Amino acid sequence: MKILLVTGASRGVGFEICKQAAAIGHKVLAVSRNIKPLEGIENIYPFAIDLSIESDVIAFVKEIGDNFHTIDILINNAGSLVNKPFLEISSVEFEEVYKVNVFAVATLTRLILPLIDSTGHVINITSMGGVQGSTKFPGLSAYSSSKGALVILTELLAEEFKESGPSFNALALGAVKTEMLEEAFPGYQAPVSAAQMALYIINFALTGNQFYNGKILLEIIFGIREFLYGLPLHCSMALKSMLQHFTNYLIKVLTI
Repeated sequence: MKILLVTGASRGVGFEICKQAAAIGHKVLAVSRNIKPLEGIENIYPFAIDLSIESDVIAFVKEIGDNFHTIDILINNAGSLVNKPFLEISSVEFEEVYKVNVFAVATLTRLILPLIDSTGHVINITSMGGVQGSTKFPGLSAYSSSKGALVILTELLAEEFKESGPSFNALALGAVKTEMLEEAFPGYQAPVSAAQMALYIINFALTGNQFYNGKILLEIIFGIREFLYGLPLHCSMALKSMLQHFTNYLIKVLTI
């Protein structure tokens, strides 16, 4: 049994992470400004926190230390997305995106680190749009650039704590069927559900730090593995073996 701290926990991928992790017996400290959807679920401990207010985060971390003493896994999932042309987005809107996607992550991580076990795992949920060389989309100047900053922060923290732990990795996700995506891109049909992505994130959170530190894993790996695991039983072992080797090769190539 692990203790997970998950931000952005009241909806979308964050809610699914909390629900699924709790269902298999892990304790989940679920952080969100709106905790109503999280109430009454076994193994979920909801906390109504605005992560952009440092004094609130300090009080929250003290409460966690007093009551839970240690954290095994931190999943920085909370995110803010504004879809607006660069010439129309205001400085306030740009700053608000960075407050949630970068500054709040840095603040919570810095304050909670003393409670994270040396063998623990910090996962930053970033975006394919924040990865160098990936396809970029108009209207996401604030969102994608903030996620790019989070990618670099992940790499820097992994380097700074490589001797003492914990491990730091980032998952660069593509489009996932969530409320946030629908609000930014009404009518867009994402290929992956929040429940599917949450299962992938939980599995990586529990085991990924055995193999990776300071890595940015791209969602394409998730898609390939889903395809591989979904092959019918009558597919030849040779084909499955070939695809598995190909997947392993791509992991080496695409894990930045």
